[in-house]
Amino acid sequence: MSAQPSQEPPDPLPDSSRGTPDPLAAATEATRSLHGLSTELTARVPQLLEAMRSVGTGLELHSTLDRICETAAELADARYAAIGVVDTEGRGLSDFVTHGISAEVSRKIGHRPDGKRGLLGALISHSDTVRLADLTQDPRSAGFPAHHPPMKTFLGVPIRVQGEIFGNLYLAEKNGGVEFNDYDVDMVRVLATEAGIAIGNARLYEAATQRERWIDGSVAVTTALLSGGDADDALSVVAEQARRLADSDAGIVLLPAEDGGMEIVAVSAENPATSLGVVLPGESPVVDHLLRGEPVFTDDASADPRMISRLTRQYGPCMMLPLHSGGRVLGALVTPRARGKRPFSEAERTLATQFASQAALALMMAEAQRDRERLAVFEDRDRIARDLHDLVIQRLFATGMMLEGAQRRSIVPEVRSGVGKAVDELDVTIQEIRTAIFALQQGPVEAPSGLRTRVLREINMAAVPLGFKPAHRFLGAVDTVVGELVGKNLIAALREALSNAFRHADASRIEVVLDCTVTLPDGRPGVRLEVADDGVGIPASGRRSGLRNLRRRAESLGGTSSYGPGIGEDGGGTTLVWEAPLQ
Repeated sequence: MSAQPSQEPPDPLPDSSRGTPDPLAAATEATRSLHGLSTELTARVPQLLEAMRSVGTGLELHSTLDRICETAAELADARYAAIGVVDTEGRGLSDFVTHGISAEVSRKIGHRPDGKRGLLGALISHSDTVRLADLTQDPRSAGFPAHHPPMKTFLGVPIRVQGEIFGNLYLAEKNGGVEFNDYDVDMVRVLATEAGIAIGNARLYEAATQRERWIDGSVAVTTALLSGGDADDALSVVAEQARRLADSDAGIVLLPAEDGGMEIVAVSAENPATSLGVVLPGESPVVDHLLRGEPVFTDDASADPRMISRLTRQYGPCMMLPLHSGGRVLGALVTPRARGKRPFSEAERTLATQFASQAALALMMAEAQRDRERLAVFEDRDRIARDLHDLVIQRLFATGMMLEGAQRRSIVPEVRSGVGKAVDELDVTIQEIRTAIFALQQGPVEAPSGLRTRVLREINMAAVPLGFKPAHRFLGAVDTVVGELVGKNLIAALREALSNAFRHADASRIEVVLDCTVTLPDGRPGVRLEVADDGVGIPASGRRSGLRNLRRRAESLGGTSSYGPGIGEDGGGTTLVWEAPLQ
């Protein structure tokens, strides 16, 4: 059956072009227009006023839509009600709220209607009141999906917010098997006017609340990045805040990879270890857009041909935002939602873009702050190296010469032997100090390519602040069997472990063992790094960011990280064990 226009009485609502109508005036006008026309209609006016009062209660948008559906169903005595929210482009539905359909039935139906075809699509393109005795016979109907409850009688009324179409209010299956009458149409149209006012208020409140949340999130990110703490922890804060603010299933931070593409360096999700460390290739269209500073939005990442990574198969709506500031692209921020969830609104996209810009600015400021700190460290290292060379070595050399002179003058064999040993020890000490000076003067870009040499460099660098050189031992051909990715993470883990030993352990002895001949519990060949000390051990309370970093790096490669008793008396101190499969 085709649409039936309302016959009587005339529409009691003011023209929407004249501005937003007052609900009380609308109800009064409706009452005047209906007075004397029907005892049944007059009797229903108190019900209408109560419905209008109920609709205007509360400010949360989604609960307002739920309340409108429930109230409209009661007012028109309908079994089912729904509101289809038209998207910003006016070509489909961005949300679909229902009443009368259970959660179990809704789950079986699956995807909610998108409003791009069928009767719902026709109502979007022609926003008029539609009343049908049997919607299945209407030529615009596209049928129902599997598990959808049967429906025949139908009433559709547009909802306008400040003169603009917000969506449509749908009613189906009037109780008793009868059609919706003219009185139902008039009542629902009055209710739709009040609904438009309530939705407008709720949208304003939601927009203000949402903006406040994003601002608070930006402040939290800026504070974390500029606090001078661990860089990985700060990036994790960016991912966590983005996930919470965007109401997404994950928050992901990517940074440009050394060999092109972008590497996932921070993840906030149910199972972050599965994606941490993954590199998205440079030939990906999405990566190309992000590296050029262009955002990428999609309503279904699993079906978007631009997504060539396996990680996108489980996601639907997704925002991918470049972190760029001062003409530089520092990285990217990704906030995906699960498949079937609502797409990101225009307001959410705008707020997320502003959040990404603020995070990028904070990243750049934090990078500049770390550069200044590194410069101060290098200057201090140069000063220490000069002092060691100009003062300590010269004094040790002079002392050695004095001992050699005393050795030649002595006639007692035991004295000559003892002095000779002391001179030899001084020579060894001078050589070790010269090695430390070389390490202090060596910049990070000069790091040798061999893993063994890089490990020795880290050990020699740690010897200066520790006051002694950690012992070391290598097992296996570490330079040939350990891959570059594993080697890079192993060096970072060694640096973290030595840093923890220096800052927290108060150790007098440290032993480093690198073994690439081990077999992991799952049978794969692997590499194991052990850093043991005789310090105070790990306290029961306190920060665990360093240990989390070690574990995160290992898990990203399919390995593990743990700690146990150290090499001090009665197991005093700590032994950190970091292992990963050979790649």
